[in-house]
Amino acid sequence: MSHTQVGKSKLLTRVRKIKGQSIALEKALEGEPKCLAVLQQIAAIKGAVNGLMNEVLEGHIREHLGAENITPQQRQEEVEQVISVLKSYLK
Repeated sequence: MSHTQVGKSKLLTRVRKIKGQSIALEKALEGEPKCLAVLQQIAAIKGAVNGLMNEVLEGHIREHLGAENITPQQRQEEVEQVISVLKSYLK
C-alpha cells in the first residue's frame, strides 16, 4: 500500500488546514487588511505547504528509493523523478 494511502487521513487534515488558511487569506484581502497580517498569513500557508511536501517527500524516498527490491536502474529513475519534482518545487 502506498505511503500516501497509509497516512491519508493525516495528509488530508494538512490539506484542509491549508485550504482554510487560503480561504482566510482571500477573505482578508477582500477587506482592508493590514500588510503585516497578510504577510503573516502567507508565511503560515507557505510553512504548511512546506510541511506537507516534507512529509510526502520523506515517505516517497523511504518507500521508493529505500526499497530493497528494486534494480539500480529503477532506483536511478526514481532519483531523477524526485529531482525533477524538487526543482519545480524550489523555483
